[in-house]
Amino acid sequence: MTPQDDPLTGLPTDLLTDKAVGCVTGAAVGDALGGATEGWTPEQIQDRYDGYVTGIVPPYFEDWRNARPIAPYHKGDGHVTDDTLMTHALIRVYEKAGRHLDAYAAAEHLVPEMMGEKRWIPELEAEALPLHRVFLAEKWLVLRLHYGHIDPREAGVGNIVNCGAAMYMAPVGIVNAANPDAAYAEAIDLAGAHQSSYGREAAGVLAAAVAEGMRPGATADSVVATCLRLARDGTRAAIEAVCERARGFGHWEGSFGALREAVAPYDTVAETYRDQGLGARRPSRLHSIEELPLALAFLLIAGGDYRDTVLGGVNYGRDADSIASMGGAIAGALSGAKAVPSEWLDPVTESSRIDLVAPGVSIAEVARRLHAADLAARRAHETAFTSLTWGTSTGETA
Repeated sequence: MTPQDDPLTGLPTDLLTDKAVGCVTGAAVGDALGGATEGWTPEQIQDRYDGYVTGIVPPYFEDWRNARPIAPYHKGDGHVTDDTLMTHALIRVYEKAGRHLDAYAAAEHLVPEMMGEKRWIPELEAEALPLHRVFLAEKWLVLRLHYGHIDPREAGVGNIVNCGAAMYMAPVGIVNAANPDAAYAEAIDLAGAHQSSYGREAAGVLAAAVAEGMRPGATADSVVATCLRLARDGTRAAIEAVCERARGFGHWEGSFGALREAVAPYDTVAETYRDQGLGARRPSRLHSIEELPLALAFLLIAGGDYRDTVLGGVNYGRDADSIASMGGAIAGALSGAKAVPSEWLDPVTESSRIDLVAPGVSIAEVARRLHAADLAARRAHETAFTSLTWGTSTGETA
């Protein structure tokens, strides 16, 4: 079915495209709102912004260029961060590759996207290579795949274990819409070029969550159930613990202490977010990233509502941009493009100077083409297998 735009809203009416646009714009807006509060506690956020953050706010530091010299980025004022830059890069990879992706696609297509062409980087307020904006865990892709010539399937081994791969895996869920098992498997393969251990696992589970969210009739509860069915080891345990605690809250206000307490046994990042110990971000079957369980918790508390899913992550702090981006991607997939408030989307688009809608339309078209190819391959296999098995009980051949 060819997507059409609603003449009144301009948004797509084809359900696949509508959900894809909701997912991609939802992730970007959550990313932009959470960028300003990243790295801080709920108390520090409320003190800086005179209460809860309810929309786009300025940077935490007025002198953002010099406040943290290692990361002189303009976070806040509606600027998307590296989460969105990498998500859009992965969508372009799908368009160029024209197929399902694996670890080799990261070497063949994603690394050139990062280091081959200048793009507008909102946080740098300049055109630059995406490589110059991503942080060290993402620069690892270029170091290992381009300069080190490592087998892409093993290149993620040795990197710090964090949310770096999970933060841009939503497009894998869209391409495998309504098929979370396939989304999980594809993301696990692709993410092997970037991450290992529970970072790679989170990438697979996030993709599965989006794929379930794309399914007509999906709910916040069905998304969490899908994640629990597919997740392994510490990731599953963390999701179960945090979501169980989340079910006791009717709103994200007042939930932060309990949710942090629930995830803390599985998280290797220190209570003082930027003060890491020697055990931080190392491979382990016992641990989990913090961002995905928290995104799912806020999705549950909000009953799938986009606005409250995102604001929960924004006001929780710590890795707020990734929590709000992941939650926003899933909530946007559940409810479609109209769920993303225009009073957030329009200024984020303007401030970031990036078209946030077109990538969602593009990845929906990729999903449509790949589904047709998958269907043809499945039917060819069914025909071949039938030929193998027909008449075997009587000794006949096809």
